[in-house]
Amino acid sequence: MVFSSIPFLFYFLPLFIPFHYFARTVPARNAVLLAFSLLFYAWGEPWFVLVMLGSIVGNWQAALLIEETPRERRKWVTGFAIAANLLVLGIFKYADFALINLNRVLAHMGKSVPVPEIELPLGISFFTFHSMSYIIDVHRGSFRAARKLTNIALYISMFPQLVAGPIVRYKTVARQIERRRTTWGRVGAGARIFVIGLAQKVLIADEVARIADAAFDKIAHPTLIDAWLGLSAYTVQIYFDFAGYSNMAIGFAVAFGFTFPRNFRLPYTSRSITEFWRRWHMSLSTWFRDYLYIPLGGNRGSAFQTYRNLGTVFILCGLWHGASWTFVIWGAYHGALLIVERAGLGAWLKTWPDKLAWTYALLAAMFGWVWFRAADLSHARRMFGGLFGMNGVGPADVRMDLSLHPITIGALLLGAALALLPRSNGVPPRNDTISRALRHSAAADIAFVTLIAALSVLAISSGTFSPFLYFRF
Repeated sequence: MVFSSIPFLFYFLPLFIPFHYFARTVPARNAVLLAFSLLFYAWGEPWFVLVMLGSIVGNWQAALLIEETPRERRKWVTGFAIAANLLVLGIFKYADFALINLNRVLAHMGKSVPVPEIELPLGISFFTFHSMSYIIDVHRGSFRAARKLTNIALYISMFPQLVAGPIVRYKTVARQIERRRTTWGRVGAGARIFVIGLAQKVLIADEVARIADAAFDKIAHPTLIDAWLGLSAYTVQIYFDFAGYSNMAIGFAVAFGFTFPRNFRLPYTSRSITEFWRRWHMSLSTWFRDYLYIPLGGNRGSAFQTYRNLGTVFILCGLWHGASWTFVIWGAYHGALLIVERAGLGAWLKTWPDKLAWTYALLAAMFGWVWFRAADLSHARRMFGGLFGMNGVGPADVRMDLSLHPITIGALLLGAALALLPRSNGVPPRNDTISRALRHSAAADIAFVTLIAALSVLAISSGTFSPFLYFRF
């Protein structure tokens, strides 16, 4: 089930809201939220909910055991718990990838091993990282292990952030699980954030996906125009798809009395890839920083050690996104850019004119999206060939022409404007003109939110929505 779907908006949500808000106490609301979160996950994954429940119980017990173990032996218990989490993730997400690559090696000897084709549980990367951050923080003594299994179950399975983030730390919501207030003001603010996220997903991301899909999936050898149109559309699509989901999750959290971390901060306004990663998927980048980069040594060692740590983190970041060599290359590509910027390019970029530095960062991010979107290495090479004019100028394919509907072009231009224009010397302004005007007029704000909500529902009802891109991770 996805937020931008008829079952969620017209069946799940209308059933959940009265149960949640008529529950008088926080424990009762926790029970309702937990029950509906399990239903949300089991809707399309009835058997895989057992995997998540096993992870919840196992990590709850592991944290209690870690806390009871003397400090000198605690690392062994923590290491075992982390290894168990990684083993589950590895079996479901990487076993097929490993065996396929093993068969390529064995093929030279005339041998092979069967590939089980294991189905990937939705959101397993996200709830595994939630579990690991909880285990590690208990090991570090950041907070005490939860005594109530239901608290950990709610933290890991809470449906707004269950299958596509943002990645929330337990210490962020621990107190709110036990004690929180739900007011009409919070409900109104949360609903507004949710509607904006829904519109970002349905009205922009899903619409421009027509162009991206045509360029990447339907044209074998895209021309210069095909490739740049497709890549531009995908650059807009992935941002508004994921930022839209994050805003919907944050909106739900606000309405329920929780506070989730901000996940995006106008990443396409960055002046470097280093700055890009401070603005893009911030809950993931800080997770890797706190639980991998710093434990590896961070930047406390020699230059070589710092570069090694950066490269390791981003290769693993690429693998986290998917079991494919294209994702590994995407991660290595971003790691290499960060190393080059730390080695000297970053200081040089600060002397560049604002628009030149911004152009570099945007193009660097866009070229990375080719690896992220491509089905395989050959597909990526063909797309790069189109970007550099090796397949002609075009457009030469009717399938691209069919995707260029005026509404689709309008969504692309609107998405690009919203993602790129709020800039002032590379730093987003605190308030833009439209937001200030809407805040000064409650009626205009309500009318605006009502309008985009209605348009989003109409788009969903027409059957034009698509699954969230990050569901496969």
